[in-house]
Amino acid sequence: MEFSVVYSRAMAGIDAPLVRVEAHLSGGLPAFHIVGLPETAVRESKDRVRSALLNSHFNFPDRRITVNLSPADLPKEGGRFDLPIALGILAASAQVPPEQFAQHEFLGELALDGTLRPVPGVIPAALAARDAGRRLVVPAECAPQAACVPGSEIIPGQDLLLLCAHLNGSQQIVPASCAPQSDAGEYPDLRDVVGQQLALRALEIAASGGHNLLLYGPPGTGKTLLATRLPGILPPPSREEALTGLALRSFHERNATLDSFRRPFRNPHHSASAAALAGGGGRPLPGEMSLAHGGVLFLDELPEFSRHSLEVLRQPLESGEIILSRARHKVRYPASFQLVAAMNPCPCGYLGDSERVCRCSPDQVQRYRSRISGPLLDRIDLHVPVLRLPPAALLDPVGASESSRAVRERVSRCRERQLHRQGCPNAALSAEALAALCRLGRAEKARLETAMNTLHLSARALHRALRVARTIADMAGADPVGEEHVSEALAYRGLDAGR
Repeated sequence: MEFSVVYSRAMAGIDAPLVRVEAHLSGGLPAFHIVGLPETAVRESKDRVRSALLNSHFNFPDRRITVNLSPADLPKEGGRFDLPIALGILAASAQVPPEQFAQHEFLGELALDGTLRPVPGVIPAALAARDAGRRLVVPAECAPQAACVPGSEIIPGQDLLLLCAHLNGSQQIVPASCAPQSDAGEYPDLRDVVGQQLALRALEIAASGGHNLLLYGPPGTGKTLLATRLPGILPPPSREEALTGLALRSFHERNATLDSFRRPFRNPHHSASAAALAGGGGRPLPGEMSLAHGGVLFLDELPEFSRHSLEVLRQPLESGEIILSRARHKVRYPASFQLVAAMNPCPCGYLGDSERVCRCSPDQVQRYRSRISGPLLDRIDLHVPVLRLPPAALLDPVGASESSRAVRERVSRCRERQLHRQGCPNAALSAEALAALCRLGRAEKARLETAMNTLHLSARALHRALRVARTIADMAGADPVGEEHVSEALAYRGLDAGR
């Protein structure tokens, strides 16, 4: 047989389109050509494949070799096609029987000695291979990660020689199993927080409804401490959320499996560029917003981020995804995260502090706060002051607060109520669903009208406040949204009045 077909998978964001690797041996001067829109790393695979075949004690055909990666209009990149190219050549030269190829898909980069090295994007490939009814062969280091996909059959390959022995039936490779998962309770605990009852209440509201949160106050009052406790009170992610997050992290961490069923917590430095937050590059990779999918994106010292970096948050906060367009690529990455931000009230940090005097002029305070645009502030549901505690309160023993486990149980019950009623958290309610679920009486409408006039709320901020009111009502077990729920939700819009 001088022609063979091997199945593989390309990368297109978190999708994995099918690629047919066709190998053909013909007469003529010895040559090795790869066609089908290969990029540099793919074109270089012919040297890796040749050395790997020879060092694995196979014969390299002394003929004209043409390898076609179909479809031809799909860009191919990376070393993931080394293994299917090598197997295609072996099958075309009758050194490996091709009967098993129809039931398998192959991914892997070859070392010069024939060892298989890990490649990114095995989770989307495992999902696609499972849906196509085929087994997926990946390097052994990637196998525990790919095996986390339910219903998939993952064959771990150590090297080319052992894999060929498995394919021809002389030596069986045991399918991989999913790596053990970390305990979801290993988050920082709320018991570490002393005092700050208002902030703790807002933290539980944010977790219950999936709302965005802004903590502001003097330095050293516990804003970062509170933010790091939010993942520990969120309900555990669903398997779909966990696999999507694992697929996104696998672009940067090829063996990230142990924390796949924990809520991610991303904390980029304020010097991070817009591309670092949104993702990008010649071949667009996911950024911090996508890596926080299903979890928390924490932006400490919010006004210190560049204005351009902050503005890229606006569209993903509404849509839950980000589309990166380049000259040769257009990819979509999920970016459904909870934004938690922290900031000082002024440049020196002590405006309104009970212990220290603020030395900033009103103009300086206004310039500092204007670094956060109105449209971005509208998208943050809860604005919560975190004030300095008296020394006596700080000296109370740690552990006086509720544990994260106790709060997480309440949050999980509230989320279950929302999912049963509308299929999504309250923060993701559409305008139509919000109107149906937040029918207001005369007193509630009057309270909202007064707040819109005094706080100068936009329509978006008003809808955000209504979603928070719906969450507060759910936490109280109330079906209608009452005036007390609306009043508490509006109390968390304090920064709107100062714009």
